[in-house]
Amino acid sequence: MAAATDVRGTELGRYLKARRAQVRPEDVGLPAGVGLRRTPGLRREELAALAGVSVDYYIRLERGRETNPSPAVVDALGRALRLRGDAYERLHELAELASGRVSELPACSDHTVRDSILRMLESVRPLPAYVVSRYNRVLAANPPGRRLLPGLWDWPEHQRNVTRYLFLHPVGRTLYEPWEDTVALSVAHLRAVAGADPDDPELTTLVGELVLKSPQFARLWERYDVCERGGGQKFFRHPNVGPMTLTYEVMRLARTGDQRMVVYQAVPGTLDEQAMLRLESADPRPEPTLVSHPDPAPEPRPARLPSPAPAS
Repeated sequence: MAAATDVRGTELGRYLKARRAQVRPEDVGLPAGVGLRRTPGLRREELAALAGVSVDYYIRLERGRETNPSPAVVDALGRALRLRGDAYERLHELAELASGRVSELPACSDHTVRDSILRMLESVRPLPAYVVSRYNRVLAANPPGRRLLPGLWDWPEHQRNVTRYLFLHPVGRTLYEPWEDTVALSVAHLRAVAGADPDDPELTTLVGELVLKSPQFARLWERYDVCERGGGQKFFRHPNVGPMTLTYEVMRLARTGDQRMVVYQAVPGTLDEQAMLRLESADPRPEPTLVSHPDPAPEPRPARLPSPAPAS
């Protein structure tokens, strides 16, 4: 009887299979062969040969039946798959998870935003800024940050997710240019943060909905591209303030369960800055009051010992 698939290795196997499908034989110096290939990308035996492992071992690895690959094997697979940067690091993280050397990341269920973070959102005005959860749910925003994403706030609070907005909201599908590049990065980021905890309820609900409702999302999700986003540039065709190019920075917030603050800005003295500043008053509707949550009490400092008496 075949060995049962080890659930720890399932995500690693999926990752290897998805990345294998994206490497053409000619990319790694192999002949394409004659006739049509039944599957895209490299065959299992081709990847196994490139990585210097047996075909049987690789098949067990891809099917989740082998869960303890050595670092040398993981390195060899990464090189054979031509992985770089975040994609290479993700392979090692999934191998560590499969082996049991690290535990799964805890689910990020705390959506509370501290008072101090809400004050930060206000302090950066007129720059648009908002706070998102690990899986891109928008938890709080300053007024220009709210107006940067028109229509998102018409949805119920639990549905206000940037990735959902990009694929399912009519404004979200026209706000960014090029839309295709923006959504590809968003899905790659979601894949990156999801890798160590693929069964998180918030994630599975979001992905399940998007796979059913958006063929574009389903295609990008199956590619298994990963990218940790730390900042960049976006071009907006904003329905209320017009076109503008903004740069953005992403800052992880300590002691929040992986919340992140995203802040946009424009080059001073440009038309982009003028458009961005119009977000302060682009929507005359009153803004809902942000829910205030007290900051955690500071940790007590150790008592100071009395100074020794001077020698007489």
